[in-house]
Amino acid sequence: MPGGRRCPDCDSTELVEDSHYSQSQLVCSDCGCVITEGVLTTTFADEGHLREVTYSQSTGENEQVSRSQQRGLRRVRDLCRVLQLPSTFEDTAVAYYQQAYRHSGIRAARLQKKEVLVGCCVLITCRQHNWPLTMGTICTLIYADLDVFSGTYMQIVKLLGLDVPSLCLADLVKTYCSSFRLFQASPSVPAKYVEDKEKMLSRTLQLVELANETWLVTGRHPLPVITAATFLAWQSLQPSGRLTCSLARFCKLANVDLPYPATSRLQELLAVLLQMAEQLAWLQILKLNKRSVVKHIGDLLQHRHTLVRKAFRDGTAEMEACEREVQGQRQGEEEVGDSSLDLPVRKRPASPALLLPPCMLKPPKQLRPTPPVCTVTGDENISDSEIEQYLRTPEEVRDFQRAQAAGQAAKSLPNP
Repeated sequence: MPGGRRCPDCDSTELVEDSHYSQSQLVCSDCGCVITEGVLTTTFADEGHLREVTYSQSTGENEQVSRSQQRGLRRVRDLCRVLQLPSTFEDTAVAYYQQAYRHSGIRAARLQKKEVLVGCCVLITCRQHNWPLTMGTICTLIYADLDVFSGTYMQIVKLLGLDVPSLCLADLVKTYCSSFRLFQASPSVPAKYVEDKEKMLSRTLQLVELANETWLVTGRHPLPVITAATFLAWQSLQPSGRLTCSLARFCKLANVDLPYPATSRLQELLAVLLQMAEQLAWLQILKLNKRSVVKHIGDLLQHRHTLVRKAFRDGTAEMEACEREVQGQRQGEEEVGDSSLDLPVRKRPASPALLLPPCMLKPPKQLRPTPPVCTVTGDENISDSEIEQYLRTPEEVRDFQRAQAAGQAAKSLPNP
């Protein structure tokens, strides 16, 4: 009996190998039960053990695809296993990679783009299954450039005609914050820094929603914003013992990496909170700063929607009043007919910073246009006045005067 196996029906050990249409099968000679069926291909190492081999691991697939595609398919599966994705995700990502590889533009692309294609197929699969995964995480795992990755991602989505939903920010916050090691005491985390997970997640979600409403998330990587929001949520729950903790130390305690733009996102969030605090009468007398406003984050989030609507309404009314005043001044100048009168002109105020994207509040400096480079070929026309600038010696001046006089005399002669 091969391998000491028994029949699952009659528990007999009389198993024989039977060749049926060139496929080796293991059959029980007593009851006729087929033990192994559908083994399409085997490898030399598995033939002696009668193990079933899937088609993707057999030599049948390798005979039909190129070596480059084989390597890419292996990397897709390895990446899915590193991320601990379900098996259905792996099959979908492999199918997308095979579809993309059928296009001539992908097959003829450089190796860097083919390496990025692996992560794009996995990311598309995760987005379609609402699995919280960011583009930055994939780039970190496969050591890819973010610009190359984003360009390839958009190309593959358009090339395959896929419908990829946008990333759910709430799910991403829950997944990312769950990895913070601040929810139970340990030798590296003092007891005063330990926080309840549900409270921290709830306040972090509110801060991220506030950042989304105030244009701090649009067009940016979400992880730095989430990191800053998590830090503020953690500080505001127990501000007395945590205001002295910096963002870098917080990330070290939580055992997470500190994204580079997180410090800037933190300052922008604090600026938004300060502007909201200025609209509450009982907070105006406290003269809050970016450190003390953290103590009142809970109150500000409780009235978040009202404060945002009020800021938008007040800012719009102020701008409309200013526009009407400026138009009235212009009409008065036209009626008087003298634009040089010293009329008080009120400058147009800026829109509320609460509802403007940071790129409009602090626009990037525009480079000065470089003057065009003039190339001299020697064939340019030179006027008489310019010629005088190039004459240096008296002999050249006399020669030029003689030539000029001869030319004028020739012009005055009658035509024959």
